This record gives sequence, structure tokens and C-alpha cells, in this order.
Amino acid sequence: MKVVKFGGSSLSTGEQIKKVFDIVISDPERKIVVVSAPGKRYPTDEKITDLLIACGKKYLEFGSATELLNEIINRYILIAQELNLPITFSNKIKSDFIQLFNGNKRNPEMFLEAIKASGEDINAKLIAEYFQLRGIEARYINPNEAGLLVSDEPGNAQVLSESYNRLFHLRSRSGVLIFPGFFGYNENGEVLTFSRSGSDITGSVLANGVKATLYENFTDVDAVYSVNPYIVTRPKEIRELTYREMRELSYAGFSVFHDEALIPAYRAGIPVHVKNTNNPFAPGTRIVNEREQLNGPVVGIASDKGFCSIYVSKYLMNREIGFGRKLLQILESYGISYEHSPSGIDDISIIIRESQLDESIEKRIIDYIMHELGADEVKVEHGLALIMLVGEGMRKNVGTAARASQALAKAEINIEMINQGSSEVSMMFGVKEINERKAVQALYHEFFAGVLVV
Repeated sequence: MKVVKFGGSSLSTGEQIKKVFDIVISDPERKIVVVSAPGKRYPTDEKITDLLIACGKKYLEFGSATELLNEIINRYILIAQELNLPITFSNKIKSDFIQLFNGNKRNPEMFLEAIKASGEDINAKLIAEYFQLRGIEARYINPNEAGLLVSDEPGNAQVLSESYNRLFHLRSRSGVLIFPGFFGYNENGEVLTFSRSGSDITGSVLANGVKATLYENFTDVDAVYSVNPYIVTRPKEIRELTYREMRELSYAGFSVFHDEALIPAYRAGIPVHVKNTNNPFAPGTRIVNEREQLNGPVVGIASDKGFCSIYVSKYLMNREIGFGRKLLQILESYGISYEHSPSGIDDISIIIRESQLDESIEKRIIDYIMHELGADEVKVEHGLALIMLVGEGMRKNVGTAARASQALAKAEINIEMINQGSSEVSMMFGVKEINERKAVQALYHEFFAGVLVV
């Protein structure tokens, strides 16, 4: 049995959904189909989920948003018309949306949760209707009915462990099961959503729950690339990589997967296959527990910007018991999470997302650290980009850091910081944001020029 998930770009129009139908029925093992809300039809288009959030907020503020709601409804009706679904189904879409937006608003946060989830939910019903119209035994599966229980964390719901055993019964259901992604239900029967790109999480959870042999994730690219194709033209495709490599790449900026999405599949040892809806015969990329090291030490390069560094210096810091804990507690008191913490004998840098600071909080944190920890110097450096080299081969390869440093030096890029992951699967370099693109290109040329990535 295979669980197969289709992203928003694969479901944005009736023509795209017809491709999805052909893919699903071409393999009888494709039993459970997880669907996203309709995505962009063209670059300047808006995703349905974004429209739903904007519409829900307007309803909370003004009590209505007729024009925006009609835009959402018409997107779905257009898809239904392209698929030749009966007019009664289009009318049902309209009435369901109107009823939802005019529903209970006593708890605004939970109202918005239900609104956000409706994009996937109604799309799953539409796709199930189309499969049935084409003569395929198919049915929409409600996550609550299926047993997908989640924690009470709006917008960041976590799957409860008992969900996996509850979902196993889906194996015995006949026909193709169309399952909406992105949300589950708490024990009170209320809708709660995962973080954005959460449909990937749903697919991974279902694959684990039903003990699938494979989790296929269909998107709009032929494979996972070794680097962002907007930075390097026609980069190498990766044929196979490990879960750890994919998670590191996802965290560091790769947009193919949400960085939490693979954990349920990884724990169950289920391989993931990334494929292209628009080119389903392309080999794609397999994500597995272990792989042969057939290429060089680096399998991929990812980058992300929007970081800053809080640099703290104090003489004999290394001898002061509890210094690091106290420093992190100060950040915790301001609700700030950290990403990395490279350190020396007398100094430490805490890398955080810049969006967590404003001018006022920054000044208070600096004063707090100086006063509470008796630091000699505290300064914040803004405008940093983090570049991650990822590859299982780095554990056994000598000189990877030297090669990377030399490549950046040749490109006249100063390294602001360097941090080797404890797993030895990743190596992080900090550079100025203005140098991000140039740095990635220099590293790609060093590690991939003329190299076949398999």
C-alpha cells in the first residue's frame, strides 16, 4: 500500500486534477490520497489558504467580506466546472463556505483554524466526487472519523501518539481514500491545523499509521535539487538522500518539504519518493534511512537569510559554571528561541531569527546580559544568512571545511561564523546577507561542478 500526497500546485485547476486522477489509477497500490488546498495557477496568483486567512480575518473585524468570499467560492466552482461535476455539487460548495464563515465566532482563534482547514477539506470532497464521476470507487475521509487526534496548539498542532493505531483501520477500507491534509481534531472535536505546509505532515503520519510500503509526495519539480535553482541554473538533481540529510536541507531553506514532515515516516522506516505531477515518469528523488555514498561528501547546499547574532564576550567565561544556561534563560524570558550557538573560550554567539527582535527588545536584552552576567562586551550583528552544506559523506571525508573555506575566500566572501553539526551530517557557514547568492554559487562550483549527484 502506498500513501500519495499532492501539493497545491498539483491541484490548482481541473486540468491538474485530471493528471492526479491518471497518476492514482495507474498504480493499484496508491490507496490513500492526501490533498492540499488549491495552490497558485500562475506566479502572481494567490493560494486558496492565503485567501481564506484574509477572508476569515475580515469576517472577524467587519462581519463580512463578500468580494473575497466570492473569489474563493468561484475558484472552486471553476475547478468543478472544468471537471464537469454536477451543478448541485457547485451549489453545495457555495453553501458550505457561506455556512462556515457565518459560523460561531465566540473564539476567534478556533474560528480561523476551521477557516484555514476548509481549503483542504472542501478540495478533498471535490476530488472524491470527481473520482466517483470517473467510475472509480472513492470516498472522502474526515480526519476526525479516521482518528487523527492532535494537540490543542492552534496553527502548530502536534499529532498525538494514539493517532497512529487509530489510523490503521484505513487499510481495510475499500476503494481510493481521499484525505484532506493540514489539520486534525482535538479530543473535543475541534479543528486544529499544523504549521504551514502541514499537508506533508498529514501524508507522513498516514504512511506511518497504515504501515505503508512507500510515501509518494507529488509536487511541481522533477526531483530535489542539490541547490536552489533560482540561485544556480540547472543544478544537479539528487536521486537519493537520507532522512537526516533531507531534514537538514529543509530546515536550512529547501522548500520541498516542511522540516517536521518526514519524522513520522522516518520513525516507521518508510521510504519517501518525491515526484513531479507534471512529469510522473521522471525518476524523482528517494528519501531513505541509509544510502550508498556514491558521490562526494556534500549532497546538497541550502541557504536562508533573516538571521542575526548576539555576540557575548567575557574573560574566563569557560570557567564560569552555568554561564550558557543563564544566557539562554535570558532569551527564554523574552520568548526567543535560538538556532545555533558557536562558542570559544571567552565568547559565545547566539544565532536567532531576526524577526524575534525589535529595537526595544534588543536594547533590553543587551542591558540584561551586561548587568546579569557581567559581560565585557555584548553586540548584535544583523543581516546574516546561513548556508548549510549537507551530506552523510562528510563524516568520513577529510578536508570538507577547508575546501568550503577556500571556495568562499576565492569569491572574496568573509565567513562570519562556522558551525559543524554534532551529527557530522551538516556544516553551517554564516555570511552577510548581501553575499548569500554569491557564496552559494561558489560552494556549488566547488562541490558539484562536473559531479554526478546520485
